[in-house]
Order: sequence, then structure tokens, then C-alpha cells
Amino acid sequence: MLVHNSVDRLNAEPVNSADRRGPLFAAREKIHPKRAEGSYRRLKWIIMAVTLAIYYATPWIRWDRGEGAPDQAVLIDLAGRRFYFFFVEIWPQEFYYVAGLLIMAGLGLFLVTSVAGRAWCGYACPQTVWVDLFLVVERFFEGDRNKRIALDKAPMSPGKFGKRFAKHAVWLAIAVLTGGAWIFYFADAPTLLRDVVTLDASGAAYTTIAILTATTYVFGGFMREQVCTYMCPWPRIQAAMLDEQSLTVTYNDWRGEPRSRHQKKALALGQPVGDCVDCNACVAVCPMGIDIREGQQMECITCALCIDACDSVMDHLGRERGLISYATLADYDANMTLARGGGETIEPARVRDPVTGRLREGVAHFRWRHMARPRTLVYLVLWSAIGVGMAYSLATRDQLTTSVQHDRNPVYVLLSDGGVRNAYTVKIANMTNVPRLVTVAVEGLPGAVVAAPGRTLDGGGVSVEVPRDRVEMVRLLVSQPAAAVTDERQDFFVTVTDTAGGESSRAAAVFQSPEEARR
Repeated sequence: MLVHNSVDRLNAEPVNSADRRGPLFAAREKIHPKRAEGSYRRLKWIIMAVTLAIYYATPWIRWDRGEGAPDQAVLIDLAGRRFYFFFVEIWPQEFYYVAGLLIMAGLGLFLVTSVAGRAWCGYACPQTVWVDLFLVVERFFEGDRNKRIALDKAPMSPGKFGKRFAKHAVWLAIAVLTGGAWIFYFADAPTLLRDVVTLDASGAAYTTIAILTATTYVFGGFMREQVCTYMCPWPRIQAAMLDEQSLTVTYNDWRGEPRSRHQKKALALGQPVGDCVDCNACVAVCPMGIDIREGQQMECITCALCIDACDSVMDHLGRERGLISYATLADYDANMTLARGGGETIEPARVRDPVTGRLREGVAHFRWRHMARPRTLVYLVLWSAIGVGMAYSLATRDQLTTSVQHDRNPVYVLLSDGGVRNAYTVKIANMTNVPRLVTVAVEGLPGAVVAAPGRTLDGGGVSVEVPRDRVEMVRLLVSQPAAAVTDERQDFFVTVTDTAGGESSRAAAVFQSPEEARR
């Protein structure tokens, strides 16, 4: 047996050793985003103004639904079990409309993401909107990026305390207004506001305001980008929604590299130079604190503020805009192939005309027709189909509905004359804003006689008055003479007819009888 005195040591280290193991949560490094100017920033201002106006103003819009009905245009009436949206009123049994809206929202998010990446996150997400609003307040009291950084480093003084106090006071006011606006969607807004101010509102109202005030203040003022990075699942899901034709905010290093802070000196030395001057303007304006030049990153919310910042630099240098732009992976790959010329090194001269210095005609640019592709068309067709289906269903739905529940104990009663009686609970829903007089009768049950304790008989049926926007319950007794009893189970219908308008509805029911009644 051959014995060795030594064993070679392999070059391997455990990735989770105590001296290499990092924290599961990285401490936040405060970000001081610089104010950006440009078309995308203006678009964000418009969207922020519109979304905030909708959120705060909607509960105060009035809508006349007639006497006795709530006049708030948008109202989630939990006590009355109704959802009002202008002329639409959703009842509990119609919750499938809400489910349809949620499905449409999901498909819409998939569609937007497949077309333009995380455009929802960058422009319309509540976290983005409120952080933008809080940053407006922060800049107003503390100044832009450099002034805020200097203020953070400065020792506490009366001036610094005053600015911080004013900023946090306004932040808290916004947070309280945000929580207060939310509860107004669940009750009459003017009445609830008076009750809140006079301390007559319910504990649930104050608890809701407190919770939403705290979350708005903390998320918008302190956590900010951490909510997007650590709490929101969408950054981790969105990759499945993208393809090579999806627009994403992209640093076009095929024209930006090699970057240089001293381009004139580099050109004089005959060195290749790209358009990027390494000014870090894109980093300074990023609310997530990332460098888009490092490629696609989970933290990027596609807000495009880096595009505005870079475009302003390109304008200053007299070069084409678009060093950072919305681009597809297909276009990016095509331009990288052109810039490399089959090699690995980017040559800026390959993408520019040697005479004019402008970008060559062969450089790929986004074409709007690329938005129409199988994935986006499927999303659009599904979204449209659900929307059209819901609209048609709302337009044609019955305003008078009926449901019948058979008594379980006893299932039937054998009468002294040999006949059989079954009892039912009939629920009649009047989904209009006017009272209705209806007649309840039965169809398809030979020789049936109906009765209802405390109700007026009207010919072969029972006369019932149903209040507006209410469900009326009727105790219905249906009897069948012995000669007409033929089977153990007989199917029939309970019909409800509006005596004025003629609208009717019916519900299926079963008449049961014992064996001895059929002898």
C-alpha cells in the first residue's frame, strides 16, 4: 500500500462562512435625488397631479340617485352592502364585477409591462406618486441635492431645526390628509368629516386614519426606495413579462463607451471616445440611487429621469439625444453588434458617419409597430374582451331578481284532505331607485295554490310591495291537491312580475311529496 505524506489543498471557500456572510438586510444609505428637468419629468408632474386630484377629490363628487339614495358618486357602503360608482350600483351577489375589474387591472399591468417595462412603477404607483410629493416638500424647505447633503452634514442649529420641523410638519399633514381621504370612500364624506372633527366618528375611522397616516409618513418620508426594493414583489415578477421587444430604460453603451472625462485630450492622443462624459448626472437624479450605465437592475423603476438628465447634457455638448433612452433588447443587441464589428471592443466610429459625425442610418431605433406582437395582442384582446363583456352585462342585467330557498324542516306537510304543502322563502331584489308592486306566482306545478301569511292575494298570486333598492323576503306556502300529486320531486318556477312595468324574473324550485300522498 502506497502512503503519501501530504495532500494538495484545493482552492475552495464556503460562500456562507462567518467571515464572509453578509447581512440579510443592507442598512439604507440616504439618497438625495437631484431635481430633473425634461419631457419625462413633466409627464410625471402631470400624472402626479391627476392621480392625487382623483384620490383626494373623488369622495366629494356628488351624484343624484333619487330621494333616499346616497348622493356620493363613488361610495363603498359596507353597512348597506353596496358599491356605488356614478350610475353603476353593485350588489353583493354581483361581486364578480369587482373580480372582473381586478382581472382587467392585472392584465393591464401585464400589457403595460410587456410594452414599456415598469412604467407603472415609474409613473403611477402610489409609492412613486407620494414619494415625489414628499420630495417636492423636502426641496421647498431644504433646497436641491447639494444643499440637502450639506444640511445633513451640518450640526444641529436653529435654522436646521426650523427647516426639519417645517418639512416633517407638512409631511404629517399630507399623511393625515391621505388617511382621511381614504375613509371618505366608505361613508358620506361631508357627514363623516364633521363627525371626525367633532370626535363623533367611530373608532374604526380614527384607527384607519392613524394606520394610513403612519404608513404614508414612513413610506414616503423615510423608506422610499426600500419599499420598491424589499417590500414590493413586482420587481421580481416583471422579468417574466418582458421580451426582446419590450421597452426599458437603457444606457446605450454602443455609443457611450469608452467614456471619458477628458475627451479632447483622449481624441488628441488618438484614443477612441464615446459620448458619455462620465458626469454622473444620471445617477444624481435617480430616486433609486442606481447607475443605469451598469445595465438592467431590479431596482430600476423606469421613471426615465436619467433620460432627461442625460439629454440635457447631450444638448449642452451639441450631440444627439438618446445616450440613455427607452430601447428594446433587440435594438440594443443589433447596435452592439454594429459597434463591435464582430469583435469584443466597442468602436464609437463604427456607429457614426465619418463625414457628418452623426449616427449612421444603419443604427436601429424603436419602431411603434413593434408594440403589436403576439404577447401584447393577447393581453389587449383578453383585456378588451373582459371589459366589453362586463359593460354588456351591466347594460343588460335584470333590475328585478328572485331567489328561492326550500324549507328543510319540515320538507313537506301532509294536509288533512290528502294534499301536500311545501314552504319556501322567496327573496325579491328591487335594484331600482323606485318602489315596485310585484305579483308572486308559480309556473309548471299542476293545481298549485299559493298563499303568503300577512300578504294580499292577487288572482293566482301574491301581491308584494318591494321598497327601492332593497330585498324583500316573502314566506310562500305552495299547496297541491292529492289528485295532482304524481312524483316525489316536481320541478317548477316561482315567478315575480312587476305589475306596472311588466318586467319579470323567475327562479327554479322543487316541490316534494311523501310516498303516501301518491297512492
